Amino acid sequence: MPGQWRKSSYSGGTNDHQCVELGRLTSGVGVRDSMDRDGGHLTLSGAQFRRLVERIKQYPTP
Repeated sequence: MPGQWRKSSYSGGTNDHQCVELGRLTSGVGVRDSMDRDGGHLTLSGAQFRRLVERIKQYPTP
């Protein structure tokens, strides 16, 4: 588990309840729900995380 998680820059503002946090893991990048920090996390390799970010960038902002 990483020592520090940070809110994704793709998440909304401080009061947004649909946010994710990112953390650097020894096995890649951890992604978790910022409102359920004890609920576990998804681990992505560096390549998988880069592909995810590229896919997210393809969607228009609401």
